[in-house]
Amino acid sequence: MNRRIQEATEALSHFFFPAVCQVCEVERAGPGEGFVCGCCREEVRFVEAPFCGCCGLPFDGEFAGEFECANCKEMDLKFDFARSAVRANGPIRDIIHRYKYNQETWFEEFLGELLLHAIDDSLDGSAWDGLVPVPLYHAREREREFNQAERLARWIGKRLDKPTHARWLKRSRPTKTQTALTRKERMENVRKAFGLKQPELVAGKSFIIIDDVLTTGATTSACAGILKKAGAARVGVWTVARATFGPPLA
Repeated sequence: MNRRIQEATEALSHFFFPAVCQVCEVERAGPGEGFVCGCCREEVRFVEAPFCGCCGLPFDGEFAGEFECANCKEMDLKFDFARSAVRANGPIRDIIHRYKYNQETWFEEFLGELLLHAIDDSLDGSAWDGLVPVPLYHAREREREFNQAERLARWIGKRLDKPTHARWLKRSRPTKTQTALTRKERMENVRKAFGLKQPELVAGKSFIIIDDVLTTGATTSACAGILKKAGAARVGVWTVARATFGPPLA
C-alpha cells in the first residue's frame, strides 16, 4: 500500500474511530492514549532489574551483580546487548498480534511509547549512528503491506532524531516461523537469511536493531552478525516486548 494512502487512511480512522479502548472495548481511550485505556495499561508489566546483562531476560528474585542467563550461555549471540520495554504477556500479546497481522496500526503510538521506555540515558546518546529494523522477506512484506519493525524504528527515530536505515538489511530468503522451533533450530533457520546492501557505510559505526518481540534472540543476533561482519563497532537491540522461550507469542 502506498505510504501516503496508508497515512491518510489512518488519519481518517482516527477521526471517525470511537474514542474507546481497543483492548477492553469499555473504557474511554482515544488517539492520544494509543486507544489503550489506563486500566489496560496497568496490566502491562515493565521489564525491571534483575535481568540478563546480555539479552535483557527478566528474572523474579534477587541477584547480586550482573549475570548471564542460560539462553545466552547456550547461544552465541552477536549483539552487544538487548533490552525490551515490557514482558510479552497480558494485553501486550494481543496488541502486538493485532498490530502485526491485522494491520491495526492505531496501536503504534502505544507500542512506540513503550519502546521509548526501554531507552535510558546509557542507551540513548550520540554514540549511536542509526536504527536498523529487522527486515521481512519481500513476499511476506507484500502480504502484510507493511513491516512492523520498520514502522516502529521510524517512530522512534523521529523522536530521538536518529536516522532509520530501513533498506540496509535485507532478508535474502524466506524462513520458517520461529515459534515452533528449538533454540538450535531457530539459529539454523535464520543462518544466512540476511544480507547487507551497503556494507561500506557500516564500518566503525554503532547501530540499534529494532524489532517488536525478542524471544531467544536468534533473529536479531543474525542481523547483528551481518552488521558486525561489515565492521560495525557496536550493535544493540531494542524491542517492545520480551517473551520467554516456550509457548508462542502468536
